[in-house]
Amino acid sequence: MGDLKICLAGMNHKTAPVEIRERFALKDEKLERTILEFNSLPPVDECMILSTCNRVEFYFVSRSDNPFSQVKNFLSKISDLSEKEIEQHLYFKKQEEAIKHGFRVAASLDSMILGEPQIIGQFKDAFTKAREMGTAGVVINRFCETALKVSKRVRTETAIARNAVSISFAAVELAKKIFGYLSDKNVAIIGAGEMAELAVKHLINTGVNRVFVVNRTLERAEKLAKEFGGKAFKLEDIESVLAASDIVISSTGAPDYVITKEMIENVERKRNGKPLFLIDIAVPRDIDPAIDGIENVYLFDIDNLKEVVEANLEERRRAAKEAEKIIEGCVHRFIHWLKEHEVAPLIAELKQKAERIRKEELKKRLPRMNLTKEQEEQVDYLTQIIINKLLHTPITTFRQKAPDEKTYIKVFKEIFGLTKE
Repeated sequence: MGDLKICLAGMNHKTAPVEIRERFALKDEKLERTILEFNSLPPVDECMILSTCNRVEFYFVSRSDNPFSQVKNFLSKISDLSEKEIEQHLYFKKQEEAIKHGFRVAASLDSMILGEPQIIGQFKDAFTKAREMGTAGVVINRFCETALKVSKRVRTETAIARNAVSISFAAVELAKKIFGYLSDKNVAIIGAGEMAELAVKHLINTGVNRVFVVNRTLERAEKLAKEFGGKAFKLEDIESVLAASDIVISSTGAPDYVITKEMIENVERKRNGKPLFLIDIAVPRDIDPAIDGIENVYLFDIDNLKEVVEANLEERRRAAKEAEKIIEGCVHRFIHWLKEHEVAPLIAELKQKAERIRKEELKKRLPRMNLTKEQEEQVDYLTQIIINKLLHTPITTFRQKAPDEKTYIKVFKEIFGLTKE
């Protein structure tokens, strides 16, 4: 077995198109089942899965010299794609590369929209889920806690979060780009989750004419519609909503298409050639891509939004350079902690051995010395001081040297007769 390592296997919007990423979309029971199955793989000691619209990443701790072979096979099985099909879209990282990548993700430096705030909550949720499922041990806990601290530092010490943008914001920017202005346009939001809510907020700021909120649960739709002065509809009413809308932004968690080609063909007969713009920001996709060929209907999915936001990102790119310096220092400190964590069992064993010897010798000799209770306590205290002072230098030196020079570990174990690996 090799050294303790943090490893990462994943794909994101830069390495895989939406039709591949949606095969890996994990949530609720499927996420829980997958994280337990992944954690049971032989090379995996601890793990966390980060699954969002734009990425799925498996972070894990391993001592295996070849940790990725079984992981690749596992990813093939859960996606129902061959290893050859997914291999070109996956990235594999370990130790410094994996740690740096995780910190960059948490700090939103690897997001489709640089500096977007949603990833922080998604990272926290992934960490929380790993703890709930019992797959986060000491190392994953420390890694995630550090990543979230790094994210906070980046947001407070740089301009990365100024002029806030998000996928939802990009969807609204696309609508503005298409129409020029939205004051006379009717907009339908399909779904009433966080992404949909953000889209409504941005739309209200642009002064749209009317907002329709469509959701599987009418109560949730009514709550969101009431908050923004819109009108709520059940999912069963979607065709009538489509007929009355100019722009549709869809963001549900549905496993199948919410808007089908047949629906749009029915709706178009009532629209008299009026353009309909559909913006799909869901993964898996909500809108059948076959719709794109229908006359006067224009469909954009989440990947199209990359082109919309470029103009808003220059300041954030400058801030990202400052953020990279913060991350670099945090990565080095975390690797040092990880190496110290590896040698901690040996230090603990040495202290326990010294304490056991001290107590055994006191137990044998104190009764023969006819000391008072107070004197026995003074002897006990004195021997503790001697042991601590005697061990201080070798332990301090070992902590400093052993993480980078493996011969120290072997010599340390031999000198003090220790057994821990």
